[in-house]
This record gives sequence, structure tokens and C-alpha cells, in this order.
Amino acid sequence: SPSPGSSSPLGAESSSTPLHPSDPADASTNKESRKSLASFPTYVEVPGPCDPEDLIDGIIFAANYLGSTQLLSDKTPSKNVRMMQAQEAVSRIKAPEGESQPMTEVDLFISTQRIKVLNADTQETMMDHPLRTISYIADIGNIVVLMARRRMPRSNSQENVEASHPSQDGKRQYKMICHVFESEDAQLIAQSIGQAFSVAYQEFLRANGINPEDLSQKEYSDLLNTQDMYNDDLIHFSKSENCKDVFIEKQKGEILGVVIVESGWGSILPTVIIANMMHGGPAEKSGKLNIGDQIMSINGTSLVGLPLSTCQSIIKGLKNQARVKLNIVRCPPVTTVLIRRPDLRYQLGFSVQNGIICSLMRGGIAERGGVRVGHRIIEINGQSVVATPHEKIVHILSNAVGEIHMKTMPAAMYRLLTAQEQPVYI
Repeated sequence: SPSPGSSSPLGAESSSTPLHPSDPADASTNKESRKSLASFPTYVEVPGPCDPEDLIDGIIFAANYLGSTQLLSDKTPSKNVRMMQAQEAVSRIKAPEGESQPMTEVDLFISTQRIKVLNADTQETMMDHPLRTISYIADIGNIVVLMARRRMPRSNSQENVEASHPSQDGKRQYKMICHVFESEDAQLIAQSIGQAFSVAYQEFLRANGINPEDLSQKEYSDLLNTQDMYNDDLIHFSKSENCKDVFIEKQKGEILGVVIVESGWGSILPTVIIANMMHGGPAEKSGKLNIGDQIMSINGTSLVGLPLSTCQSIIKGLKNQARVKLNIVRCPPVTTVLIRRPDLRYQLGFSVQNGIICSLMRGGIAERGGVRVGHRIIEINGQSVVATPHEKIVHILSNAVGEIHMKTMPAAMYRLLTAQEQPVYI
């Protein structure tokens, strides 16, 4: 085991992972993904007990494996919540005082690529987690809790992510697998995993031609503090003429005749958007709704912040009503984005794959500019990119400075409008 050196102990807070939310570790193991990142969050060094070169090759700690348990969790809980989850996992696994504790002697392999658990006697792999799937690492005394995202089967639905278990407050929840270990080196193990994230990200930046030392945390913070949120959405939502109640008359047993999609993470008020209307259906015949309108509430039930599936269920539940009241915000189907980037040292803070925005750094200049996850980029600085190859889009974004104007729309809406998908009306 490596010696602690002069680094300050991180203790239970050692889970800080500079990779999230853009998850560049995901890309560091995949050349195709690496190309997809138009930009990255700023690099923050996490001190640790190991030589970075050793972490690239991998280091091994001796430990006792006590067991695993599964928890449901929000996608981005606070560190306090994570610590409570870790303690909950320990209380489930650890035998009460005085009772014998089942355990297996293991070797815990830690590298910038993955964390593996090997049976100490046979050297058979018991668990193997890519580093990017690790959400939290906690040390509690001589106990280490390793929390990893469960890989869920992918469905064809654009909205289905790793899991879709709605909690009581309507947020989507995710399955976490929690492994519990016992080791005299518990704190060192936690620190080493935190450092592994830092080294992995540093290697990732260098592989993409960025020197991590070129951009300090303070420089990035100073830049953000000079920028106001691009408040086009706020102005639009605050104008009373854009917000209205609409009444739709229909036959009992008749569907409303709309397709709805999510407005996308990063929108001022996350809700659903009308993406299509059935020809001759009640919504279209009313003449009161347009594609792009955002639905705030239906019959007094707010849809803001609810998962798409919940909103769809609420609308389906109106089938036997003859009159439906919708509170809408009149919005064009295309969202206008304005990102202010003084020079190339400042990363945009979002990633794109085949024209679709797939991750967004919270608090970055892209979020401030109105970028939304799940949106298809239609235009950059007045130039259509609908038929532009992925590499060219990344090149345009990577080299754009000053005011960057983009037009985007929900990818699901784009597929409907271009007849790549058939609408399913509700």
C-alpha cells in the first residue's frame, strides 16, 4: 500500500469527483466519445497519497469484503445525502456488535480506468466497475463504502435513462449498488479513488490537447461572475401575453391528439412541449395551440419538473373529459442560445454527439447561455448544421469565440418534424 505522504486527509468527503457532470472519464476510455466533447469543465486537482503514474498502471490494497446492497437515489444528491446513504449501506451489511461477520479477503485494484475486486486467494474477479460509474466513496472508521451506478438495460425510449423510478417528489431515481469493505487502509483507499478521478481527468485533458495548468479554477469563476444568465427565456416567460389559459372542447372518450416531449435539462422551467398535433384532433381543431408551446399545467395540475411519462399519464387520464384547461407559455419550436466565450481557454461546458447536446456542465457558460440537454443543434452562427457531419460540428464549436449564437430544438421533436419517427398521439 502506498504511504500517505504529505497530503491532507479527505476523510468521508474524499468522494469529490471533478469529472461530473460532463463525465470525461467516460470519453477517456472511448475514442469516439472523446471526439464528442466540444468542451470540458475546468480541471481541479485533488490531492492524494499515490504517485499519478502508479494510478495509471493500477495499485492494490488488501481489504475484507463484507457484502453489497442496492439503494435508490436521486441522480445528483448532496454530499450529506450521499454520506447518509453510505451509512445506511453499512447498517444493512455490518453484523451487530458481538455477532460473527461474514467476510471474504480481497485485493482492491484501483486505477484511472477501473476499480476491480479480486478474491485474494484465487485472484478471480468478483467485481469490475469502470471508474466513470463510481458515484461516491466514503470511509467511516475502518469501513469503506463504494457506490456505483447500476447499468440498466437500454430501451428505445429517448427519455429512459439509467432508471426511471419516480420518487415521491416526482424526481427520477437511479439504482446504486453499494459495496462495503473493511480495511486498516480505509482512508487511504478513499483518498486514492478520489485522486484516481483527478488523474484520469488530467490525462483526458492532455489527450485532447489541453494543458490542465493553463486554466485555473479562479479564472473560470471570474469569467462566470462577469456574465449574466442569458435571460431571453426569463423575459419571454414574464410577459403576460405569452402565458395564457386555453380551453379545449372534445368528445368524451376522445384523446386530446398531441405528442409531448421534454423541454430539456437546462431550461428555465423544465416542463413538456407540444411537438406534434393529430390532424383533425381536438388540439388542432381548437386553433389555440401551436407546436413549441410549453404546457405549465393541465386542469390545475402543474407539469413543471415532472418526468415525461408522468405528464403523458396525466394527459391520457383526461380521455373521458369533455373540456380540458391548459395553462401554456407560447414558445417557438426553436430555442435561441447565446454563449459568450472571450477566448479558447474558456471551455463551453457541454458535449455533443451527432448534433445532439448530451451533457451540460452546471454553472458553465453554456448553461448560462440557454443550452439544453436533449436538444438537436439546428444552426450555429447563422449556418445550418442539420446535414453537417459530427466532426465538423465539434470543430466549429471548439474554435468558436466571442458571441456564439445557436438555434436548437428537442431532438424528439426534430425526429417527428423530419418524419424519422411516427407520432404516437395521446
